[in-house]
Amino acid sequence: MKLLEVKELIGGYGGVNVLNGINLTINYDQIVVIVGPNGAGKSTAMKAIFGLVHITSGNITYKEEDITSYRPDRVAKLKIAYVPQEKNVFSSMTVNENLEMGAFLSSGDKKILLEKIYSIFPPLADKRRQAANTLSGGQRQMVAIGRALMLEPKLLLLDEPTAGLSPKFKDQIFQKIVEIKNMGLSVLMVEQNARDALAFADKGYVLVMGKNRYEDTGKNLLESSEVAEMFLGG
Repeated sequence: MKLLEVKELIGGYGGVNVLNGINLTINYDQIVVIVGPNGAGKSTAMKAIFGLVHITSGNITYKEEDITSYRPDRVAKLKIAYVPQEKNVFSSMTVNENLEMGAFLSSGDKKILLEKIYSIFPPLADKRRQAANTLSGGQRQMVAIGRALMLEPKLLLLDEPTAGLSPKFKDQIFQKIVEIKNMGLSVLMVEQNARDALAFADKGYVLVMGKNRYEDTGKNLLESSEVAEMFLGG
């Protein structure tokens, strides 16, 4: 069952189109991964869904509601959460304060939500009173994702969640993304570690120059010799 659908989307920045007619579909309780070369429009597609890109044509539908022209605050109210690649935590705030910032649109009990996040990311529990800038890169990414989850979203958008992380933290973040999906969320992510991400993705898209090049299950994309040779390093 479709949760979000992007149809023939064209848009970009400053009058220059980065997206040239992309199509994406995300179903309920599904992990969808977007991969492709640099400049393919992967992160721009993510930002377009969250209302951060000027759209010239095409549409974005979420739960059968057209959200193409919605501003980010209106998108967030629909329980869509976005975690950018950079500047995704408040460095001088504590872990607890960062997480609390994510609950400003949530109607749930803040204390219950906090404990839920600490149960998902146990390493943060003992550091809840530490400033975010004292944490490792992997732990900061946990804070960023945790803050997004405080919104109690149905769709989580992750832009390069493992960028710059050690193999240990990369594997931990991927494991947590699968756990989050199993809690009843859908996840759309852009990821540079394409092989690892496609291994657990329900569906994958390969974008090139702002257009769809390949679309299939993560498993089938990994097994495609053409995709592997062109986009996965052989």
